[in-house]
Amino acid sequence: MSTDSPYQAKPWLAHYEAGVPEHVQYETVCLPDYLKRSATAFPDKTALTFQGYRVSFAKLNDMVDRFAASLTDFGVKQGDSVAILLPNVIPCVVAYYAILRIGAIAVMNNPLYSDRELEHQFCDSRSKVLITLDLLGNRMIDLRPRTSIKQIVITSIGDYLPFPKNLLFPLVGKKKGLSADVKAADNLYKWKALLERPSASMPQVTLDFNDVAMYQYTGGTTGVSKGVMLTHGNLSQQVQHVSAWFPSFGSDEIMLGALPFFHVFGLTTAMNLAIFKGWNNILVPKPQPPQLLEAISKFKPTFAPLVPTMYIGMLEHPDIGKTDLTSIKGCFSGSAPLPVEVIKAFEAKTGAIIVEGFGMTESCPVTHINPFKGKRKVGSIGIPLPDTECRIVALGDATTDVAIGETGELLVKGPQVMKGYWNRPDATAEAITDGWLHTGDIAIMDEEGYFYIVDRKKDMIISGGFNVYPRDIEEVFFEHPKVVEATAIGIPHPKRGEAIKVFVVLREGQTATVEELLKYCEDKLAKYKWPTEIEFRDELPKTSVGKVLKKELRVMEQQKAR
Repeated sequence: MSTDSPYQAKPWLAHYEAGVPEHVQYETVCLPDYLKRSATAFPDKTALTFQGYRVSFAKLNDMVDRFAASLTDFGVKQGDSVAILLPNVIPCVVAYYAILRIGAIAVMNNPLYSDRELEHQFCDSRSKVLITLDLLGNRMIDLRPRTSIKQIVITSIGDYLPFPKNLLFPLVGKKKGLSADVKAADNLYKWKALLERPSASMPQVTLDFNDVAMYQYTGGTTGVSKGVMLTHGNLSQQVQHVSAWFPSFGSDEIMLGALPFFHVFGLTTAMNLAIFKGWNNILVPKPQPPQLLEAISKFKPTFAPLVPTMYIGMLEHPDIGKTDLTSIKGCFSGSAPLPVEVIKAFEAKTGAIIVEGFGMTESCPVTHINPFKGKRKVGSIGIPLPDTECRIVALGDATTDVAIGETGELLVKGPQVMKGYWNRPDATAEAITDGWLHTGDIAIMDEEGYFYIVDRKKDMIISGGFNVYPRDIEEVFFEHPKVVEATAIGIPHPKRGEAIKVFVVLREGQTATVEELLKYCEDKLAKYKWPTEIEFRDELPKTSVGKVLKKELRVMEQQKAR
């Protein structure tokens, strides 16, 4: 960054809320030790609430120790990888902290993924153990031989329920699709049985801020998903960052744990922040409008990190008029722009303040947030967090900073930036230069230091808060024997932000229907990646060197929508 760069002056600092520091005085404490500290400070305080079942901080810490001992019995050692394939349930939190406590590497996986997608992540991460739901058990047993996974641990939605739900669940769980029988298999263990064993001693492991704590898989427009290496230092300093950004929130708040913990947004701003702050976390495994409204009405959360589709879904649900949402004081929105009318409607309904932010998997994820008490700018991703440097550089020339108000690629640097991509030095070198993370997003900064994303350098689609990478979809279509070319883009959708449309060129002499190709996708892609539209074309628009002009296709779709 040159000395006359407009970003070196950090104009955003003038808009920090009172009490938010320019530099955080970081504690060199790793996440598992924050849990120990909370368990010591307030052992009887509720840490997790699931369907009314409560786990205290002392109990949570004990469960973590017990499962950590079981992992050690399985032969998991410091530096080994362990996969979690769970929604927001109590075992997800326990397993994550147990893995980190023994110095192993947590690999969070999306339960909506297809076997094809999971196989890649299990194999690439070299995961040795898998913790998953009974609903996925048989699939994972069948998938295991193609991976390095030895032991599978099975939990159930019904493992932790309050009376009388715990008595009714065995009778109605299968009928409602909430539980399933798992076939017999070697090295298959029940979660509760493992935790009920006498507590065993664990190896004394020293955690270092530079050690990798987890692989968080992301995708890209240029190939298969990559494992982002997030260190103990990344995770600890990021949660200290976010805590520092909200100084008006004390130790008695209640978190709405609705963002999926298998995504780094939910992992940091919901799961880890709640444990760091000593808050009760209301776990919502299926964050659809009815479940969200019920959880807010019943358990009265005060802090709610959500994605736009969740706000929109609740506002449009018929029960919104009779649901009390006034317990919520603060909301954090990310992953996609939140329409101004949605902000106004939700704030009017709740009395809460919504702040929009920005981040990437590669940055743990948060780099920018609008001030909670201060100037919020609609359409802006806000201003950089403490200790987070930002600059906007000319496209194709990362050494030249552009002027205020001019567009370029957003680069960020800070303690939350990843160590790199697992086993991908080439991709790491491309993504990080001299400590600066290339976001791939086209942005501008205004005179007050507020940043705006104006386009995506990458062709990523954000649908319902999920990142969807066109290449994942295109590769599935390329494998179809009737398809010669295919390209996927995002198209506007009133509720999900974007939906997926695929343009297909068939091989000469072949015929196919939209229904046929949609059906072909079902067992090869996670449901949220399924296209909503398919258009057959004789050819795709391309550059002189044969690259598909996705931008041209997007413009055509935008014109249709007018």
